[in-house]
Amino acid sequence: MSPDIRSDLKALPGLPLPANDLLWDCWQVLRKDRPGIRARDAALELEVPEAALIASGCGRISLRLRSGDWGTFLEGVGTLGPVMALTRNEHAVIEKTGTYRNIDCGPAMGLVLDPDIDLRLFFNHWRHLFMVREDSHGNARLSLQVFDGTGTAVHKIYLTENSDREAFDRLAAARRTDDQTTAFDAEPPASPAAPTEDERIDLAGFHAGWDALEDTHEFFGLLRRFGLGRVQALRLAGPDRARPVAASALSTVLRSAAGSGLPIMVFVGNRGCIGIHTGPVHRIKAMGPWLNVLDPGFNLHLREDRIATAWVVRKPTADGIVTSLELFDAAGETIAFLFGRRKPSEPELDGWRALAAGLAAPEAAP
Repeated sequence: MSPDIRSDLKALPGLPLPANDLLWDCWQVLRKDRPGIRARDAALELEVPEAALIASGCGRISLRLRSGDWGTFLEGVGTLGPVMALTRNEHAVIEKTGTYRNIDCGPAMGLVLDPDIDLRLFFNHWRHLFMVREDSHGNARLSLQVFDGTGTAVHKIYLTENSDREAFDRLAAARRTDDQTTAFDAEPPASPAAPTEDERIDLAGFHAGWDALEDTHEFFGLLRRFGLGRVQALRLAGPDRARPVAASALSTVLRSAAGSGLPIMVFVGNRGCIGIHTGPVHRIKAMGPWLNVLDPGFNLHLREDRIATAWVVRKPTADGIVTSLELFDAAGETIAFLFGRRKPSEPELDGWRALAAGLAAPEAAP
């Protein structure tokens, strides 16, 4: 690590904290009381954005890096070799290990299309970039972390034992800014647009639009055209297009796929990034409310108890019907989508379609 970067990241034990660093002080007290607490959980406990917590460590455990020009940034990430890419929302986390390759970025959107690292990126929500060092059990874990304007994590990139540390130093040095303030000014969360009331929906037009889809990506435009929320659309679609299934459908799908070797696709994301796994799954393990996939190169962690509704959804495309399992929380926010493995111009796997068709309906309320 270059001397200037190493110096900035070095902790300063024994020195008095500046008077305005109360947040950093509170974080350290919390870490002492609860060793191993993650920054995100500490931020929730302290009722501040996660990025505010990371910013409070500038000059100690973090550095502010220049944001923007994200395509060049990702090309730099590609020089690091194998890394772990982490994308999450409130209830699910996807972790994939691989190299950032086949990068295609425009001003507002980007793609990473490697078989191991497969991402859909929405740069309008990429506002802050930090280099972070987290100490755990005597080991320093280095990462690059992207946050949106509210201070919510969008995407994190962790070095692995096989990463190129010198390339990491060069990338951090090239992106380092003079502004290393410990303050963080968070933007207020945007208020979601209210969906159109059910009785005002042109159901015949909506159903006709659904049946005319030729690509699953056209579904977002269909929702906008009719002013529908996603769960609302599924509820109004009719059982041939979307049917509710039990929340246990996720466990059923993962365990069935693991047992049969059926390759699947898992999408987990937030408004700034979607991470995708394509391939088989093997080790499925429940740990408290979390259902986990713990495979080499791919980890999924999802709170089953936060699944308020689950739907099997059938959309027409130019290649035939595409079936998905879609999971939502109580607010109607997306937790995860699952599909059978599929490439453009290829039909859906018969095994996936049969698995989705056999998923049980929700139990009736007593």
